[in-house]
Amino acid sequence: MTQEPAYPTRSEPRRGVVSQISGSVVDVRFDGELPRINTALEVAWSEPRRLTLEVQHHADRHTARCVAIQETSGLACGTEVVDTGAPITMPVGDSVVGRLLDVVGRPIDHGAALAADVPRRPIHHPSPNLSAQQNEQKVFLSGIKVIDLLAPLAQGGKAAMFGGAGVGKTVLVMELIRTIADRYKGLSVFAGVGERSREGHELWLDLKKSGVIDRTVLVFGQMNEPPGARWRVALSALTVAEHFRDEAGKDVLFLIDNVFRFVQAGSEVSGLLGRLPSRVGYQPTLASEIAELQERITSVRGASVTSIQAVYVPADDFTDPAVAETFTHLDSSIVLSREMASEGLYPAVDPLASSSTLQDPAVIGERHYAIAEEVRRVIEQYRELQEIISLLGLEELSASDRKTVGRARRMIRFLTQPFAVTSQFTGHKGVSVDLSDTLDGCEAILGGETDDWEESSLYMVGTLEDARRKEEAQTKGDVA
Repeated sequence: MTQEPAYPTRSEPRRGVVSQISGSVVDVRFDGELPRINTALEVAWSEPRRLTLEVQHHADRHTARCVAIQETSGLACGTEVVDTGAPITMPVGDSVVGRLLDVVGRPIDHGAALAADVPRRPIHHPSPNLSAQQNEQKVFLSGIKVIDLLAPLAQGGKAAMFGGAGVGKTVLVMELIRTIADRYKGLSVFAGVGERSREGHELWLDLKKSGVIDRTVLVFGQMNEPPGARWRVALSALTVAEHFRDEAGKDVLFLIDNVFRFVQAGSEVSGLLGRLPSRVGYQPTLASEIAELQERITSVRGASVTSIQAVYVPADDFTDPAVAETFTHLDSSIVLSREMASEGLYPAVDPLASSSTLQDPAVIGERHYAIAEEVRRVIEQYRELQEIISLLGLEELSASDRKTVGRARRMIRFLTQPFAVTSQFTGHKGVSVDLSDTLDGCEAILGGETDDWEESSLYMVGTLEDARRKEEAQTKGDVA
């Protein structure tokens, strides 16, 4: 399926010594030939913890400049280093399902150690040949109304959720893990890139509580770890997903939280290596690092890797180079709005800024396409009228404009949805909604069926029937 890079095999491992240490950057001196770029070196020291170095470039004919994957405290010049002759490898296969691993594949869930004979796969290898890739466009239903309607996900494609701090990216990713595991009964691989320890622990407990952990692999490079670990953890997790795709022929859901922290770690590594910064202080290799990750997320005949990624948008600036570069590799872009989040409209997906390459009548069907376009038109007209409403009041609008505003406000509330992962905080039971129910509800609102309903009846419900029951209950309460 893919052609592995040929690393030379040796009967006797090559050895070098540490010649210089500068934080996470370690220079290793060899007497003979230098190890290849991306080769893993193991520090042979008396400390009980493992220390892995990855070769980044050749400083001179005898010195390999490396980035440490773990903490370098206690490392001294003159310490012996062993060349493994291969890249960092990850354990793969059924043994890692249900486990929580670090960037080099060690269990960090306080469970049993992995067996010595567990197969391992290098984290650096090319994407499948174009001839082996599958290009069929097929919708991947999430059960989340606003996404399925306006930014449908592609099976075997890449989708990302863009948003600043606190607008709900991680909650949306966690809900997608749960709903898709229930709907598709497939495997999920989660890459926690620069995650806070609290977030990782909460995710671990939520997955165990919902019974999804038995179909999930979690790989974490936490925020308190060196930049080398946070930089490589996405590739480590992707390697696990690729094994299930290539060797087991299984469809895999690959989730990353957060792509911006992957870029940020690469920027830290670049600075430590002494490279001159590029635009806005980012590393000069920004585009190639993102491409190296994104181009490996693809489908082959008979099996797919579907990726859903969270992308932090610094200072809500969508022109930031890290954000703009990620946009170019996606099939679906789900943009989260701070304004909607401040109004309590969750998921805070902006219906106008979000898009998908599948939004085509030939892919999703004429009815779905027509309803989605009309929903966008109505909401866009409402936003254009908001300034007039704030200045002059709703009464100054024409009758047709008032009708449009009412339907747009009801539509925006209908596209909110209670999530199972937040039910303990909101008191609303989480729901997953079929696409047909979403289309029926939107069609009814656009047709004026709910014009006389209270807007609150459509807020945080699943289907239109749920909203109808809520409206009837409110009406009875008012009469009483």
